[in-house]
Amino acid sequence: MHIGHYMLALAALLSFIAALLHIAIVFKGAAWYRFFGAGEQMARASEKGRWYPGIVTTGIAAVLMFWAAYALSAGGFITALPLLKPALVVITSVYLLRGVAVFPALVFAREQVTSFVWWSSLVCLFYGLVHLAGLLLVWSELP
Repeated sequence: MHIGHYMLALAALLSFIAALLHIAIVFKGAAWYRFFGAGEQMARASEKGRWYPGIVTTGIAAVLMFWAAYALSAGGFITALPLLKPALVVITSVYLLRGVAVFPALVFAREQVTSFVWWSSLVCLFYGLVHLAGLLLVWSELP
């Protein structure tokens, strides 16, 4: 194993932590929806006991767990998952695009860039760069 494998292990850990955070938000309710920037509509729906905030947030957590599994697979920590290369390219691209999307928003919709949008974009950019580094370092080893 080399640094690329460990970068992908870190990438998996980051996605896993994000997934756990989303699960915690479901259990902690409206205050956490507000704090983590889900929006007032989601927070109010959670307060009213509506089903969709929990379903949407749990769905996001499931996707993040899935992404963690793909990073572990690319890192050689679990068996090879199907469509490994294209899946990791998509996952990495989503993180990077979400991370850099804040920059055009700063130019064209500055008033809508809250501190949550800014910080979550930087987190996503970091996640994407970790994925990218790991992916580039193991690319030739992937099936």
